[in-house]
Amino acid sequence: MTFDALGKSGAEEKKSGAAGAITPGALAAYGAMAFPLAFAGLPIYLHAPDFYAVTLQQPVAVLGTVLLALRLVDAFQDPLIGSLSDRFHRSRQVVLIIGAALLGLGLWMLFHPLAAAPLPWFAASILICTTGYSVVSINFQALGGLWRVGSQDRTRVTAGREAFGLAGLLVASVLPPVLAANSSYAEAFHWLTLGYLPLLAAASWLLLRWMRTASIAAPAGNRNDPGWWRLLRDHWRAFFFALLFLNLLASAIPAVLVLFFIRDRLGAEAYTGLFLLTYFLAGVLSMPLWTRLARRFGKLRSWQFSLGTAILTFCWAALLQEGDLAAYAAVCALSGLALGADLALPPAILADHIDADSRQGEAGRLFAVLAFLSKSALALATGMALPLLGIFGYQPGEAMTPELGMLLSVTYAGLPCILKLLALAGLIYFEKDLALDRAPM
Repeated sequence: MTFDALGKSGAEEKKSGAAGAITPGALAAYGAMAFPLAFAGLPIYLHAPDFYAVTLQQPVAVLGTVLLALRLVDAFQDPLIGSLSDRFHRSRQVVLIIGAALLGLGLWMLFHPLAAAPLPWFAASILICTTGYSVVSINFQALGGLWRVGSQDRTRVTAGREAFGLAGLLVASVLPPVLAANSSYAEAFHWLTLGYLPLLAAASWLLLRWMRTASIAAPAGNRNDPGWWRLLRDHWRAFFFALLFLNLLASAIPAVLVLFFIRDRLGAEAYTGLFLLTYFLAGVLSMPLWTRLARRFGKLRSWQFSLGTAILTFCWAALLQEGDLAAYAAVCALSGLALGADLALPPAILADHIDADSRQGEAGRLFAVLAFLSKSALALATGMALPLLGIFGYQPGEAMTPELGMLLSVTYAGLPCILKLLALAGLIYFEKDLALDRAPM
């Protein structure tokens, strides 16, 4: 196939857009599932290791090793889940119910441990949780990509979904400390998981109800299954996924180092919660902006704008010194603005490609690639950033020399700048090849 075959004329976009209008109610019914999905992430990866270390006195090193191994399993099972989801696309409702049940069961098990065997219970609970999470999230994103809407409306779909997700992150970051303030750690997470189950059930009911009324594209019945190699060697997908991975890696490095940067470079550990709140809140509030920019300039050009914003923001962050609290709050707000675009635009671009190239039969696998790249970028950033700093003598929490402070700044902000600059250069160079939508003239 040729790149030109991926383009759409204005008439074709109007035709595809006529397939279904987006109402606020339909968007909310679809997007609500993102809230419990994002909400579950912090308890699984942030609070659970601390819970088992403090409450059950389990060795931190062993917990970290188990968690790292499970992260690798989680990442590599995504392509398999995507393949199975495509194969059983006619039973996607049943698949979603099974995934939600696994997620809810795993989270409940995680914070109600078996005292006689806490480490095996920890591993089993995390595995059940992350498997259920992947099943739901891959199919959930695929449904968004298959929703029959016009190209100009796809950013609304992804932006609405990611806004729910960021709201879930915000609540998950605030609720555990509030619950723990008036009870024990174990009791706080008992009530958190108890409240999570009906929330997950309600979101699942809304999504299944939406599926009965939404216009969802079905794969062509006579299309052959191309296999993973043939699926990914297409030039459009190769360029898109490579540039996306560069951007994901650039975002993962500061995510891994943010707590160290705030404490050891800025000397502002007490303001960590406020900085993170600013970041995520800016991401939520930016969604309408990116939706309008994508409608006006096109998704690809809007993504370029966001990368430029992120590059300038992190250049500024690299220059910050101890005590620059107001400046870093502004950095959090601007990088949160770019986060909104990173969450909303690439999935919408991929959905355009699925529609333009009639790839509805591979939607699960293509969105599984997104999940795999995101998890792989985070794993690579974790395995690269801190060991690199450690080679030069950085020890978290200890006194910083000017040289170590500069090294931390360069790793936290300078390296992501370079990676995002490479991604931006690629998006500009291959713009004509990658563009699937055209901004109205």
